[in-house]
Order: sequence, then C-alpha cells, then structure tokens
Amino acid sequence: MYTFLAGIALLIIGYFTYGKFIEKMFGVKEDRATPAYVNNDGVDYVPMSTSKNSLIQLLNIAGTGPVFGPIMGALYGPVAFIWIVIGCIFAGAVHDYLTGMISIRNRGAHLPELASKFLGKVMKHVVNAFAVLLLLLVGTVFVSTPASLLHVLMDGKIALGIIITAIFIYYIAATLLPVDKIIGRLYPYFGALLLISALGVGIGMVVTGAPIPELSLTNFHPANAPILPLLFFTISCGALSGFHATQTPIISRTTQNEKQGRKIFYGMMITEGVIAMIWAAAGMSLFNGYNGLNDILAAGGPGAVVSQASTALLGAIGGTLAVLGVVVLPITSGDTAFRSARMIIAEYLNIAQKKFSSRLWIAVPLFVISSVLTQIDFNLLWRYFSWANQATAVIALFVGAMYLYIAKKNYFTALVPGSFMLVMVITYILNAPIGFGLSMTTSWIGGFIGAAVLIGLFFRAAKKARANNMPLEDDITGWKVA
Repeated sequence: MYTFLAGIALLIIGYFTYGKFIEKMFGVKEDRATPAYVNNDGVDYVPMSTSKNSLIQLLNIAGTGPVFGPIMGALYGPVAFIWIVIGCIFAGAVHDYLTGMISIRNRGAHLPELASKFLGKVMKHVVNAFAVLLLLLVGTVFVSTPASLLHVLMDGKIALGIIITAIFIYYIAATLLPVDKIIGRLYPYFGALLLISALGVGIGMVVTGAPIPELSLTNFHPANAPILPLLFFTISCGALSGFHATQTPIISRTTQNEKQGRKIFYGMMITEGVIAMIWAAAGMSLFNGYNGLNDILAAGGPGAVVSQASTALLGAIGGTLAVLGVVVLPITSGDTAFRSARMIIAEYLNIAQKKFSSRLWIAVPLFVISSVLTQIDFNLLWRYFSWANQATAVIALFVGAMYLYIAKKNYFTALVPGSFMLVMVITYILNAPIGFGLSMTTSWIGGFIGAAVLIGLFFRAAKKARANNMPLEDDITGWKVA
C-alpha cells in the first residue's frame, strides 16, 4: 500500500516541480496569439476553456491504455509502478507537453507536418503513413473493446453487431461535426464519469486495505517474463504513448493561451498516470496473487478484471458505474482517433476542412477500412499497435529534441527518453515474432547499434538546422492574444 500511495504522491509532485521546470525551459509566450484565434474556422480551430480542453485532452489520450495496459503489466509486479511513475514524469508528460506546445507554435500542425519541418521532408511521408495506420488501428480496436464491455454489461440482451454499429455512427458524427458540437459538449460529462470511477476504485482499495504489494528487492519482479523490453510495450498509456502525439494537436487548435499548456498537456498525462497506478494496483491485489490475475486474464481478458474489481470494491451499482467509466475511455479515444486521421490526411493533401463535403470524402474511406479491420483478431492488431505506438513516441520526442536544440534550450529533456525508447523499439521489432524473430542477444546488439546510428544522424541534422537558423514557429505578425 505504501508503494502505491508514494507513487501517486510522486506523480503529483512531478507536475508541480518537473512540469514547472519543463514549462520554464520551453518558454511560454502568453502574449502570442494561438491557432484557435489565428486560424479560427469554426470546425477544428475553435477557442475553448482550459477546463474543457483539459477534460477533452484526458479523454483523447486515455483510451483503454491506462486501464488494460497496467492490468496486464501488473503481472510484472511492483516494477510496473516504477515505470509508470518515472515514465510518466520524465517521458510521457514531457512528450505530450512538447508535442502540444510545438504544435501551437506551428498553426496546430499534426505530427507528420512537425516531423517534416524538424526531421526532414522524407519523414513527412513516413510519419504520415505511420500516424494514419496507428489511428486506424486505435479506432478499430476502440470500436470492438467498448462494444464487448457493453455487451457483457447488458448480459448479451443487445446483439454485439448492433452495439458496434451504434458506436460507428457516433464516431462518424464526432469525426465530421465541429469540435465544439459533440466532443466539446459531451466530454465534460464523460470526464466526470471517468474520474469518479477511477477514484472510486482507488479509494475502495485504500479503505478495504487491499493487499497491494510493496516494492522490495525480493518482490521487485516476481514474474518470469523478461522486463526488457516487454514492460515498455505492455504499459504504454499511463507512462509513454505515441498515440498522444496524434491527439494533442486537436487541443493545440482549441487552446486559448500558451500558459494553459502545462495544465492541459503535462497535467492530463500525470492524471492518466494516476489512473494507471490505480488499475495496476487493482490487478496486483484483488485476485489472490499473480496466478489468480493470470487466470482471469486468460479467461476473460482485462475487461473481466475491470468488471470483477469494480463490483468487488463498489458493489453492483457502483461497479456498473465504474465499468461505464472504463467504457467511456475507448469511445472517447476512438472518436478522436478518426477525427485526427481525417485532419492529418487533410493537412497532408492541403485540403481545407471548413466544407462538410471536404470532411466527408476523407472520412468515409477511413470507416470502410476500419469496418474491415474489425474482422481481424484483436490480439494481433494490439501487438502491432503496441510497437507502432512506441515508435511514434520516439519520433515525437526527437521532434521535441530538435526544436529545443535549435532554440538552444535543454534538449536532453526530450533526447534522453527518446534515445532510451529508440533502443527498446528497435530491439523489440528485431526480436518479436511480429518482427524479425532474432535472438534476444542479437536484437539487443542491433538495438544499440541502430540507435547510435540514428542519434548520430540526428545531431548532424540538428547542427545544420541551427546553423541555418531554421524558423521554429509560424509568423503571426499583426495578431495579438485575445
């Protein structure tokens, strides 16, 4: 219990200390007009309040990741707490803050455009394909996951196909309509449900004295599975997730002032870390040890863990509300996944999105492809998503590092976590069955060599960009903060 409470305390302290350091190092410009005003189109660029943006950002980035990932990561034992806390403070929250703020400085640009500007034009095409693929996988997974949870919650009284169709209809509306019409209006209520359900489970464990394991040398990692690099792909949301880099530009287009960035981007990642800690603790403590947890995961997956844990701690009614809070997570990430994919493609093809018809012809093929992907095995999709997700995080961190290097600021804040995850990403794909299937020793060697080469190329490009005085932000001469 002490390890769990200390971890949550460290996350909160991290927001007020390291978060403040990152904000000061980046250099907020409170008098600089944001894209919400400069590019206001009434569709994607719409000024919204800090509280509304914060809740939307939290729901955008959360998905099932900070619930399902930590539940599966609980099999690793208390070492999972270490990764959530350190990863969230020094990698995930930095990743989200830099992506959001750099996007604000560049008319709300998405990751492919930022990668093109800061890492080279070739990267624009690579990252664009990568990001759209990632978002399609997320959107597809986040159709089937909440549909399955709702199907179980309603005892199968409504056919799974009908639930999936209803979710698709909602996603289509949220993708096509202006951001303040559905997302801006519904998300505050969804956010309240999410926070109440997570806090309910967390407080329930404390009150009942759940046997949450403590971190110690003998209990550091009771599982037999290797920690490296698998832990970093099992627990991504809640620690570090590249999916967030596809979502933060949505809110960078609705943020009213740069000063709000730490609360919206860094702060909501810390909040996600707290949610991840709660569900990791639930997985470790409520099922008679790791063998019990493994049995439930094998029988019903993470959704069964959520249902049983919520009901055991909060009763039938409270448990149902907690499950609904978890259902909200994938739905409120799936809708913005498709919306973000639509915006990225429009940005790539330079197509204005003010006209409904322009949004429609981009969105329809996305939903057709996604409906086909729903027929593919969920576990296979998730394995590819996990790798693509962390590879995207690496790209976003290197974009941040390049920006800071050119600005002559502390680029190590982004380069260190980016380089660490680069080694993990290369090693994982070299070793994994979905990749090259090489031995672990060979994969580690390849991971370090590959990372060293890419980091060397990064410094060569960074020095050239600094020497050429690459512009870091768009020219908004004549605009003043509203």
